[in-house]
Amino acid sequence: MQLSYYPGCTLKTDGKNFETSALAVLKHLGVSVQELEDWYCCGVCFSQAQDNLMQQLAPIRTLVKAKESGNRQLLALCTMCYNTLKRSIEFIRDDSEKLDTIHQFMDLETTRFYGNEIDVIDILSLLRQIGPDRLKTAIKKTDVDLKVASYYGCMLLRPGEVAIDSPDDPVIMEEILDTAGCENVYFPFRTECCGSYQIVNKPDIVKARARKIIDSAVKNGAEIMVMLCPLCYFNLDEIQRDIQKEDKSFQTIPVLYITQLLALLMGLEKDIHDFNLHSIDPRPVLKRKGLL
Repeated sequence: MQLSYYPGCTLKTDGKNFETSALAVLKHLGVSVQELEDWYCCGVCFSQAQDNLMQQLAPIRTLVKAKESGNRQLLALCTMCYNTLKRSIEFIRDDSEKLDTIHQFMDLETTRFYGNEIDVIDILSLLRQIGPDRLKTAIKKTDVDLKVASYYGCMLLRPGEVAIDSPDDPVIMEEILDTAGCENVYFPFRTECCGSYQIVNKPDIVKARARKIIDSAVKNGAEIMVMLCPLCYFNLDEIQRDIQKEDKSFQTIPVLYITQLLALLMGLEKDIHDFNLHSIDPRPVLKRKGLL
């Protein structure tokens, strides 16, 4: 299986342990990904205004590059990128006037993107497409007694036209982890928003939401939390240190990208994880469970 890959900006900096672990997992599963040449920022957030065509230039440029790659499927690891690219396709699909205006702004003489040439896919859907049999065969550490809380956040589940699973009761991460031999911990706030970019100007909102999410996972018995979104990861990992400074009774929980956990279960090289990027060090739990 071969597909194109759009990394986005964060995965080359603060989220590089997400990229390295994800690509290692996919290679181990026999999936070949080709990073787009000369890719652009996706624009980060999808505009809520229907007449804001300028904000569609960045994602549409990326989709043009994906079309030029010759692969139908485009993998977007970052959930913000996935959401933006997917919604941009819906934005211009069957709307020739918007499409023409956007291409005039871009001034691209060669390739045009019409909205139906590229399928943007996230890694969870890709793993489901690969199938549980191949994933189960790839797992080397099958005797791990690890209770895992899967946090979905918003971008993979909302709005409905880009959702990869039920917005109210998603199970795709739990199915993957069950195949990998982990014990799933269900908690009420696994689809709650973490506060997103409010961390910049209203950090107290994010701190309150993060505490609610973390407390819920811990009280339900989770030993570790996994997710996909780099912004959710920052909010739920970094903010725990601030909460702990204010309240010594607060119980922290290590946060990992789900691809990091899968790579550990597959017995892949440990230097791909860069655990120094974690605010809450996951190594004590991972060593106790025999994963390090």
